[in-house]
Amino acid sequence: MTRPCAGPQPLRPSAFKPPPGATDCHAHTFGPYDRFPLAADRSYTPPPATRQDFIAHLDCLGLSRGVVVTASVLGTDNSSLVDALEAYPDRLRGVAVLGPDTTDAEIDRLHAAGVRGIRLNLTGHGGGAAYANGTGLETLRALGHRIAERGWHLQAWLSALSLEALAPELEATPLDIVVDHMGRLPAGTPLDHPAFRLLCDKLRGGRYWCKLSGADRLTTGGELRGADAMAKALIAANPDRVVWGTDWPHVGYHDGAETPSDAALTDLLTGWLPDDALRRRVLVDNPARLYGFD
Repeated sequence: MTRPCAGPQPLRPSAFKPPPGATDCHAHTFGPYDRFPLAADRSYTPPPATRQDFIAHLDCLGLSRGVVVTASVLGTDNSSLVDALEAYPDRLRGVAVLGPDTTDAEIDRLHAAGVRGIRLNLTGHGGGAAYANGTGLETLRALGHRIAERGWHLQAWLSALSLEALAPELEATPLDIVVDHMGRLPAGTPLDHPAFRLLCDKLRGGRYWCKLSGADRLTTGGELRGADAMAKALIAANPDRVVWGTDWPHVGYHDGAETPSDAALTDLLTGWLPDDALRRRVLVDNPARLYGFD
């Protein structure tokens, strides 16, 4: 049996005031479990964090829109994702987890609900820990060209350390590629590290994107500002190809005292995005293009 996660901190407004239309581009929803049960084979057990809870999170932080990503503990069951998207069609878009046998009819159904991408779990490449139920390159090989026809993208949960090896397969379809959580390199990694340089070069090329999320997972001891240099370098590499997210409700934390504050994570944007034009570009315009918000 997996250890239960602690769940998010109580809601608290941030000092940073997002512009109208700002989007939290990375979150998960869970439950109610009588309707949307977790997979029996899973790597963690989150507490319920419903679509209504996510909307309350957005409202508290002054965020207009959000992106829900199906988590590995749900396997390829995207029913809770669709439920959230259909409940808030003007505010939410989704990223699904699909198996390689997914039919065109199912892809079309998900597209109609508001799904705009698939997530691959590639953390096991390069020696990283793999999560149960994550789908990998076999899904990309089977579905890549078909979902590209719908204008979807590929969200890749990987370490930048494995990007050089994975890039040929990731780039074998026409899909835009979104790298999760700033490439999962520890804060303090030199900015001239070959893996980080490669990630920045990929952003400059115009086909890759990066999510400015997971600062808490890249730092230690709650020192979130330790991720500042990496975030600023990614933004500078191509401000038209970065989006931001909180990673609510912060799965994987078993001690609630260690779970990051979403207000504190949002307040990082004061330093990362120092002017109004850049804030609108990263928080509003880029998500609108990537996820198809009107």
